[in-house]
Amino acid sequence: MASNRSRLAWLDALRGVAAPAVALHHSAWTFVPAVWAEVDRRVDVGTWGVFVFFLVSGYIIPASLERRGDLRAFWTGRAFRLLPLLLAALALALLLAYAGVFETSPGLDNRPPPLVALANLTMLQELLGVPSVIGVMWTLSYEMAFYLMTAGLFAVRQAHRPAPIAVVLAVAAVPLGLLMPHATINGGADPAAAILGVAVVLVIAVTMLANGRLRTAAAVIGGLLGLALVVLGSRIGAGQGLVIAAMMFAGTAVHRAERGMLRWRWAVAALLTVLACGVLVAREPAWASAVLLAAGFFVLVFALRRRSFPRWLAYLGVISFSLYLLHPLLLRAVPNLPVFFLALLVLGHVAYRLVESPGQRLGRRLNTRRGAAAGSEAVRGERGRLPDGA
Repeated sequence: MASNRSRLAWLDALRGVAAPAVALHHSAWTFVPAVWAEVDRRVDVGTWGVFVFFLVSGYIIPASLERRGDLRAFWTGRAFRLLPLLLAALALALLLAYAGVFETSPGLDNRPPPLVALANLTMLQELLGVPSVIGVMWTLSYEMAFYLMTAGLFAVRQAHRPAPIAVVLAVAAVPLGLLMPHATINGGADPAAAILGVAVVLVIAVTMLANGRLRTAAAVIGGLLGLALVVLGSRIGAGQGLVIAAMMFAGTAVHRAERGMLRWRWAVAALLTVLACGVLVAREPAWASAVLLAAGFFVLVFALRRRSFPRWLAYLGVISFSLYLLHPLLLRAVPNLPVFFLALLVLGHVAYRLVESPGQRLGRRLNTRRGAAAGSEAVRGERGRLPDGA
């Protein structure tokens, strides 16, 4: 066991379990389908893993935004955190598909290429009714919707209300799950998907480039777009889509309660409400059990957050995005399950070192330079207002 210097090492431990769990789900269906069918009938391990990720994002993303205190820095950080690996993974996926050792999502070739590019590069393809180039990218769409909603709430100083937001979204999921069991924005809505995708790009650009009321208005519109996309575009239905969003806000409530900014009873009530509604909207028992077990695992590791975790587990969390996004590319390129995981670990390590880490460093440098420039401008402004001779 290694001593953790970072107070957030427990989050890396969570990611370090969740990413291999998702990889196991897909690889086991590929290499040992008969065995895995018995497991999947009881617990959807893949759904379990992604809900752990959703809770982690809910916990850390709003905290990251509030720590920076700047929407421009937030979106810059997110872009350089996600896009370098995404671009590399998409390029590799298309290359492997051309070589015949990777299959993109069904129906991808039947959609307009500009729309496919727009939807996948904005990571909103799942909520725009456009197939993903890499199937597991569907979770990134919910992450993006959450970023948009979080930025909108931050802009109007309402980010301190994650518990009631989680409850409202979860409770609304139950009737909307019955009324809207399928996506309204689907494969036949290309114009609507294109308009919504461009709108999201525009509101993020304005949020980053504008100031004052225009920036606030853009962020709020982006938040409303994020919520609308979850309700109208969730392929799994509005009910389950809203439960995903509610689960992330429940993770935020846990963070605020830990920091003493929210009473623990409200955070617990929010999480329990989300879980109850998640069970009610679940179409399959395995989905419901996965949601419950994911929350239970998150709470367990949270309770152990001050303890030490193995360094190898924390490192798996560090490279978890590479493991998650790249593992589907190996399923037809390796002969068996052990070789799959060995190759995945090597690929994840290389991708993190060569793509993810440099991208993150560049994003931090840009934000640091921008912050230094803003500070210098503020100092010059103050000097300009001083009386002569001061």
